[in-house]
This record gives sequence, C-alpha cells and structure tokens, in this order.
Amino acid sequence: MELTEQLRTFIDEGKDWERKATSVKGVTIIRLPKTKNRAASLAIDFNPVNEHGVPMKKKGIMIMNTAELAAFRAAFNNEKVDVLLKALEEVLPERKAAAAQAKPDILQL
Repeated sequence: MELTEQLRTFIDEGKDWERKATSVKGVTIIRLPKTKNRAASLAIDFNPVNEHGVPMKKKGIMIMNTAELAAFRAAFNNEKVDVLLKALEEVLPERKAAAAQAKPDILQL
C-alpha cells in the first residue's frame, strides 16, 4: 500500500489521538480529532529516542506543514542555540534514562 493511501486510511479509520510509528526512529504520526472548525487531521510528532528506544521527552514536537518544519529547522540550526544548550548542560543536573518499550505496527517511509 502506498504511503498516501496508508495515511488516508489512518485519518479515516484511526482513533482520536492515536499514534502510528514510522520507520524513522523518533518520528510518529498522530491522528488529531476533528473540531468545530476543521476535520480530523494528521501531524508528525518528533520525539527522538535514546539508545534503549525510549522517547527522550514526555511530549514531542508536532509539525503539521512544511512552513512549521522550516521554522523549527532554522531555530535548531542557529549556532546560538548550541551555546545556550551547552550553558544549560553545565547548570542542570544529569537525568536518568527511562526503561525500554517496544513499538509494533511501523509505517514504512
């Protein structure tokens, strides 16, 4: 089944807030529920995983269009963000890793 067909099926038949794993680690598709002003939709959720395959954050970053992706890329690629993160790492205590969990039903990209 072609990717666009799989996404159409997911938006039509998926449950509200259901997640579908992809073949890219740390990238899932989320089915967003319909509201008064828009139909149900899909978003890409970025939440990188650690060496055990566990998401690094409780919530990821949801992207719904290429303009949003471009804005995040520009912010992530800003050298000043690297400087800020290095300073944060010096100030904040180290965090413990979470336990591993498996993800079945992967959407191949």
